[in-house]
Amino acid sequence: MKLSLGPLQYFWPRERTLAFYREAADWPVDVVYLGETICSKRRELGTRDWIALAEELAAAGKEVVLSSLALVEAESELNAIQRMIAHGGFWIEANDLTAVQLCREQGLSFVAGPSLNIYNHRALELLAQDGLRRWVPGVEQGLQQVDDLLAAYAAQGHALPELEVIAWGRLPLSYSARCFTARALDVAKDACGFRCIEHPDGLPLATREGTPFLRINGIQILGEEVTDLGPELPTLRALGVGLLRLYPQATGMREVVEHFDLARRSPLAPPRLGAVNGYWHGLPGKPGLPPG
Repeated sequence: MKLSLGPLQYFWPRERTLAFYREAADWPVDVVYLGETICSKRRELGTRDWIALAEELAAAGKEVVLSSLALVEAESELNAIQRMIAHGGFWIEANDLTAVQLCREQGLSFVAGPSLNIYNHRALELLAQDGLRRWVPGVEQGLQQVDDLLAAYAAQGHALPELEVIAWGRLPLSYSARCFTARALDVAKDACGFRCIEHPDGLPLATREGTPFLRINGIQILGEEVTDLGPELPTLRALGVGLLRLYPQATGMREVVEHFDLARRSPLAPPRLGAVNGYWHGLPGKPGLPPG
């Protein structure tokens, strides 16, 4: 079972981002996803920078995947995906169907990101014909839905693609053409001042009662609590999960990676670090549920 470092969902300063990934080069992660998946206005690193960083991490022995935007609206955003594909040295994580089409046209293998929302085996089959080689189920799909989909897919006589599940981090719940952060701060989207950079783990949103509820991250909404599927490792192995996705966070990421690295080498379920695993069971995620 491999560990993957998912794409950075937040907006960090350039030097902080580069320092994070250069430190990650020494972590026991096998796969690193790089690229801006949320907002093309976040230009601390451009496409050329992400590719250069990808080459640096690949030289350090990491498998690198370049991640596309989850919402492509402008020609400049389309051009950025085309430049990543034209490089040809790395798989693409396709987070919308624009990237799927471009990968298919160039004959490039791709990872289906969680925002593609593949809900049935027919959709998985069609995307496999287009070049899908790895699949990350969306957050609305738990253990039973994934198991049923894989069984139906295998019943058609197809070889299963690699399966990667979100095992750690705040869950990406929704995307919008509107910017939630700009709205919350009462500024125009086109004059936002890049305020996301002030919130390295997203802008906290509480209920009227003051209970932490969500995180606002540009056009994305995330859950407040950190999902942790570590205690589910025996079940994940039985399901055939090949990769555990760990989403970057502002602090303590090395410790999280080392925790999962030890866990994957043990037949026993590790202790829980995060708070929530409800999505994996199709149940509310508050509070964290026991495995099984």
